[in-house]
Amino acid sequence: MPQHALIAHDLVRSLGGRRVLDGVSLTASPGHRIGLIGENGVGKSTLLRLLGGVDEPDAGTVSRPDGLGFLHQEMPFDSGATIAAVLDEALREAREDLAELERLGEELARVPEDDPRHRELLDAYGRRLEQAQDRDSWGADRRAALVLDGLGLGAFGHDRTLGSLSGGQRGRLALAALLVRRPPALLLDEPTNHLDDSAAAFLEEQLRGLPGAVVLASHDRAFLDAVCTDLIDLDPAVDGPVRYGGDYSAYLGEKRAERQRWERRYTEEQEELAELRHSAGVTARRVAPDRGPRDNEKMGYGHRAGRVQSQISRRVRNAARRLEELERAQVAEPPRPLRFAAGELAARAEESEHPLVSMREVRVAGRLALDGLEVAAGDRLLVTGGNGAGKSTLLAVLAGRLPAQGEVHRRAGLTVGLLTQDTGFARLDRTVRDTYELAVGPERAEKVPIGSLGLMHEADLAKPVGHVSVGQRRRLALALLVARPPHLLLLDEPTNHLSPRLCDELEEALGTAGPGAIVVASHDRWLRRRWRGRELSLGPEGGRQEDVLH
Repeated sequence: MPQHALIAHDLVRSLGGRRVLDGVSLTASPGHRIGLIGENGVGKSTLLRLLGGVDEPDAGTVSRPDGLGFLHQEMPFDSGATIAAVLDEALREAREDLAELERLGEELARVPEDDPRHRELLDAYGRRLEQAQDRDSWGADRRAALVLDGLGLGAFGHDRTLGSLSGGQRGRLALAALLVRRPPALLLDEPTNHLDDSAAAFLEEQLRGLPGAVVLASHDRAFLDAVCTDLIDLDPAVDGPVRYGGDYSAYLGEKRAERQRWERRYTEEQEELAELRHSAGVTARRVAPDRGPRDNEKMGYGHRAGRVQSQISRRVRNAARRLEELERAQVAEPPRPLRFAAGELAARAEESEHPLVSMREVRVAGRLALDGLEVAAGDRLLVTGGNGAGKSTLLAVLAGRLPAQGEVHRRAGLTVGLLTQDTGFARLDRTVRDTYELAVGPERAEKVPIGSLGLMHEADLAKPVGHVSVGQRRRLALALLVARPPHLLLLDEPTNHLSPRLCDELEEALGTAGPGAIVVASHDRWLRRRWRGRELSLGPEGGRQEDVLH
C-alpha cells in the first residue's frame, strides 16, 4: 500500500453562524508531521474533523488515503467489549496482509510463469507486500504488546471491559489501537492528554517512526517541539494561516517576527492612505479653477493656469487611482491578541504563624497515601507524578471536596478555588457573559469585566457556553476563579486544552501574580522545566517521594 498525501484545498466551514475556517488548504505528505496551533476556537478540531471525514466542509475538497486513522472517532465497541476485542480489530489488517500473502504465494507456485495469470498474481503480490511492509505486518503482534506497555496499559488483563476503564484509559487504548494499525495517515486531537512523561516520550518515538503523514492539534509545547516537522498557525494572519517549517521553539521566533511585519505593513499602508486622501481631496480644493490672476501674472495667466491645472489634475487623478487600488487591497488591521491580564491569581491571607493547610498521614483508599504536607501563604507548589499517583485526589482533599482519613487542618476563613480537569457548566444555553456575571455577581462583574482578563475575545462573550470550544470553557472556568482571587488557588492540569501562547502567559503568571498560595498539578513537561517553586512528586501509590525547591 503506497503512502499517499493527505490534501485539503480551500476548506470553508461555518458553525453557529460563524465562519470558523475560511479557505484553509494544506498538504501533509508521507513522513511529515504537522502540528495545528492557535487560540482556542480558531478551528483546530474542526479542521481535523473535516480532514477525517467526520464532518463535511461547506466548500472545498479533501483527498485522504484509504484507512486513515482519527483518534477522536469513537471506537466501534460498546462498554461490554474487551481489550482483546479492540486489539483483534487493530490487528485485523496486518493479519489479512499475511494471510493474503500466503494465499498469493501458494497460487503463484501453482501457476506456470508463461500463464497470463502469473503476471497478474505477481503484481497483486507486490502490492500486498508493499502494504504489509508499510504496516510492518510481521511485527504487529509484538508491536501490540510494546504499545500497550508503552502507554501504561501493559498490566491490564485483555479480558478487561471498556466499561471498567477510566476515560483516560479508554483514550490511551484508542491511541494504542491506532499505533498498532500504523495507518497511512493519522489525525490526533490533543493526544498527550492523560499521558505521563514516559507514555508521552513513547508516543513521540512512535510518531517519529511512522512512514505516513501525521496531522495533530496539541497544546503540549514539549510534544510539539519533539515531534513536528511543520506547524500551521490558524490564528489570524495577514495572508491567512501560516505554515512554519520546524518545531515549536523555531516557530516562536518566526511568529513574533511575522506579527511585527504585519503591524509595520498595516501602519505604513494607513500612513500612505492618509497622504493619498489628502492629495486627492485637499490638494484639489486648494487650487481652485476659477481663481483670478494676480496683477503681476496677467500677461501669461492663461498659459500658466492651464499648465498648472493640468499638472494638478494629473496628480489628483493618480492619487485617486492609487487610493482606490490601495483601499481595495489594503491589509486588515492586526486583531488585538489575547493577553492574560489577571491582576493576581491568589489573594493574601491574614498574617499568621500557621500554614493555610496542613496534612498528616492522609489516606484515600486506593488513590492517595501522603505522610505530610503544609501549604503556607504565598507558596508555589507543583505536584507531579504518573497517572494514578493521586495528583487530582490531593487537590480535591486540599479543596475540602473529598473526605480523607488522617489529619487535615485548614485555617479559619480560608477561601479556596479549584480548577478541575473536566470543566462542566449546568446551563450550556446561557451565554459566556451571563454565566460569568451570574457566578461572580453584578458588582464584581462590573469591577472586573471578563473582557479585562484577556481570556476571551469580545466576539465570544455572547455565545452560549455549549457553542464554544473545550479550551474556551476552560478559560471561562479560570476567569471565574481569578475574578475573585482565593487565598489558595488549586489548578489541575491548567494547560490542558489551552493554546500554547496562553500556556506561556499562564506559566509566567503562576510565578508572579498575587501574594496568595498556588498549587498546580501538571504533567506539562514544558511548564515543569521552568517551574521556580517547590515540587512534590507523588509515587505510583500516591506516596510522597520528594519535596524540593527549584
